[in-house]
Amino acid sequence: MSSLLVTAVGAAADAVEAHLPTLVEESFASRLFAQDPTLWGPEAQEEASVRLSWVGLPRSSRPLVGEVEALGEQLRERGVSRIVLCGMGGSSLAPEVICATAGVPLVVLDSSDPAMVRSVLEEDLARTAVVVSSKSGSTLETDSQRRAFVQAFTDAGIDPTERVVIVTDPGSPLDEQSRADGYRVVNADPDVGGRYSALTAFGLVPSGLAGVDVGALLDEAEEVADLLAEDDGANPGLRLGAALGGTEPLRDKLLFTDAGSGIVGLADWAEQLIAESTGKSGTGVLPVVVPAGTDPLDGLSDPSDCTVVVLAGDDDEEDDGPSATDTRATGAAAGSEVTVSGSLGAQLLLWEVATAVAGRLLGINPFDQPDVESAKDAARRIMASGAGASDDPDAVEGAAEIRALGGPWLPDGTATLRGAVDALLEQVDPHRGYLAVMAYLDRIAHADLADVQADLVDRTGRPVTFGWGPRFLHSTGQYHKGGPAQGVYLQVTATADEDLPVPGKDFTFGEFIAAQAAGDASVLADHDRPVLRVHLTDLSAGLSQLRSVLGR
Repeated sequence: MSSLLVTAVGAAADAVEAHLPTLVEESFASRLFAQDPTLWGPEAQEEASVRLSWVGLPRSSRPLVGEVEALGEQLRERGVSRIVLCGMGGSSLAPEVICATAGVPLVVLDSSDPAMVRSVLEEDLARTAVVVSSKSGSTLETDSQRRAFVQAFTDAGIDPTERVVIVTDPGSPLDEQSRADGYRVVNADPDVGGRYSALTAFGLVPSGLAGVDVGALLDEAEEVADLLAEDDGANPGLRLGAALGGTEPLRDKLLFTDAGSGIVGLADWAEQLIAESTGKSGTGVLPVVVPAGTDPLDGLSDPSDCTVVVLAGDDDEEDDGPSATDTRATGAAAGSEVTVSGSLGAQLLLWEVATAVAGRLLGINPFDQPDVESAKDAARRIMASGAGASDDPDAVEGAAEIRALGGPWLPDGTATLRGAVDALLEQVDPHRGYLAVMAYLDRIAHADLADVQADLVDRTGRPVTFGWGPRFLHSTGQYHKGGPAQGVYLQVTATADEDLPVPGKDFTFGEFIAAQAAGDASVLADHDRPVLRVHLTDLSAGLSQLRSVLGR
């Protein structure tokens, strides 16, 4: 039997006490599960009217279970034992969590980096099947990856229609063309937004083909669906949503730490759900995934804008007093902490409900992502003009080209990478600010670069996020531009050691990722956010140089 437990301490508990009675009185939970689009105000009503089917997915997705089992058997008969998922944001984050938690291998390709694309393409193609996931059917990263795999299969003498499975909304360009070309297509529910799609075909098809028991996952979610629909003070979705979005003043940094939840990567999935849903109209809450084994408040000089989110084990017992981590994490009655436990399927639905509640309390539309689109548009313009990082740098040192955007924050005469980084870090507000590191690199080959996160927390005294580009553009990228003007941004790009053409297109993966980075930086600069772009002309030497500067 699946269960959910949400307990709050300090400011988070005060928020629950303040907002829970009103949420119950307004019948928020039952109206949400009745798919009432008026819950977020008239400006959000049109969007919400076609984005609420996720509340019924534990039941409505049942037919997919048998379909995926049959498709998996067909692929195994063709010698397939390796599943690659090409998708971005909501199309890839949930399957990644589902498979990792189940201990089932799934290769997630959510990058335009030519080295990462090539490494996935070249590994055991003979045993590989590919799931291409795009809700709109026009996601340029996913289309480029699809083209590369179709070409690779064709060159290897393998019929791509027997190895590529398409997941998309009905009637999308990808749906229509794929069916015409003879590919297997699985349609997702069109009335579910990408980041709420964990229990749709986007989450279940790649996970099921990889070997996960997706029927059991749906069972876990269905067991708590009625609880989450109740207009009752014990409703964990209402309680968690109030703790996230109802603190006063708003604690808009959520520091995620895992205390034995048994769910691998849940915070990374929740990061997109929360940041992209709430980060708009100058408000929102920013999830910060804290490195494993790190005290979430360690190094912070002023945690008064932070709530610690503890992901605990499913068998933790409820305790009306401070949580087991309260003394360590908050250290004071003025702190704020919420502890969450439950099975994976239950928590996927819980966090979606809580995010919808937080959106209500913040007064925003939790279902659109206007600034994600602005970055995509900027990247397209840059690709069309042939520009990228070709503008003259402000300084060059060793393998690092240095460019400052978003205002005159770089002192005249700055000639070193260390000087530029120091100047950027001085822009971080010591009480409300945060630093975002955005690395447009192969996240598998250079995973250890993320270790600088803890060092940068120590140097700034503020929360630091680390995102891999272009993956984070479909996640925290919305919050960076649409949320409060508190962020300072360090972008890292590199010249590819060996580029890779996109079949059928007049650009390469290297040119594409360069345009994505440049587009992201230009939109941030247009919002007057300080951005330091560090371009590494020699990847190996540049990374060594960068690590030495970013570390303690």
